Amino acid sequence: MADTQLPASLRATLPGRYYTDPTIFAAEQALVLESGWFCAVLAADIPAAGDFETVQVGRESVIVARGRTGAVHAYLNVCRHRGARLCTEEKGSVRRSFQCPYHAWTYGLDGTLIAAPNIASMPDIDRREYGLNRVAVQEWLGYVWVCLADEPPSFDETVVADVTTRLGSPDAIVGYDVAGLKLGRRITYDVAANWKQIVENFMECYHCGTIHPELTEVLPEFADGLAAQYFVGHGAAFGEDVAGFTVDGSAGHERIPGVAAEQDRRYYAITVRPQVFVNLVPDHVVFHRMFPLTAARTLVVCDWLYLPEVVDSGADLDRSVELFHRVNQQDFDACERCQVSMDSRSYARGGVLVPSEHHIGEFHDWVRERVG
Repeated sequence: MADTQLPASLRATLPGRYYTDPTIFAAEQALVLESGWFCAVLAADIPAAGDFETVQVGRESVIVARGRTGAVHAYLNVCRHRGARLCTEEKGSVRRSFQCPYHAWTYGLDGTLIAAPNIASMPDIDRREYGLNRVAVQEWLGYVWVCLADEPPSFDETVVADVTTRLGSPDAIVGYDVAGLKLGRRITYDVAANWKQIVENFMECYHCGTIHPELTEVLPEFADGLAAQYFVGHGAAFGEDVAGFTVDGSAGHERIPGVAAEQDRRYYAITVRPQVFVNLVPDHVVFHRMFPLTAARTLVVCDWLYLPEVVDSGADLDRSVELFHRVNQQDFDACERCQVSMDSRSYARGGVLVPSEHHIGEFHDWVRERVG
């Protein structure tokens, strides 16, 4: 369905096969998920030397671990000897090293090969060369981002640029001090939908008046169908009678000190391609990480982050968590409703985007540029 065949008000979407075809998903794993920066781990989840998490990045399992000096390292979860999976646990802690359970090849926290049976009789082995395959690492906003590419793209020109483009300034997010916030709640959602369905849903609000009654009560302008992301630098204003970003509009928690006056009582949504959503409100940040597992299944990990003193005080977080938890459930149900129709002949050539959704077309172009 070419754009030339459509009324000016409409733009074509991706064809349905982009959401179901295993060949396209394999291309996305290689050319999108494994080629750019991928948000893997909340840095505070691996606070001490030896703490680690394993995460799925495209086709690869990656170990992210805290080293003895405090630095974070990442490497492919594959023993260099015979290819055995090194760690099967999702998270844990080791004292000084990782040891392969097959032949006991042992690696330091920086990935260097430090021991193996009979290695003394093999003096020609370069222990660093035969260490674990390292992955590029960057820490930002309190999270560990990894890149599997041999030559990673510029972090500033990709990840930071997405935030800058949305907010209009690289400094607009600084006052929220996201890295200084503390995890108050985490919910993981197993969504039976393609990862692009979830990105597209998050980017638009044409659906908000239909499926998000709690959200439109707090952010009345969303009932008009224009998402905050439609406008550069715009934050959706709280309703006049709304005291906080909570499920019932009641007061939230202490405002993050660095939030500027013009940012107060506003909600900002940011998409960081390919798999992060950042939601900024005056007293907390909601941070989504997506882990695409198959063409029709995506794991979404959602963190609610607050000032440390709010979390440490034992304050009741339920009302603020419940608002976005309901939004997530409503959104993911909608994505699953779409996913089951992607192989229908009715959607073989795709659907259409109305004017308030036209910016999603830029995301589609971004995907096409990478996978064809």
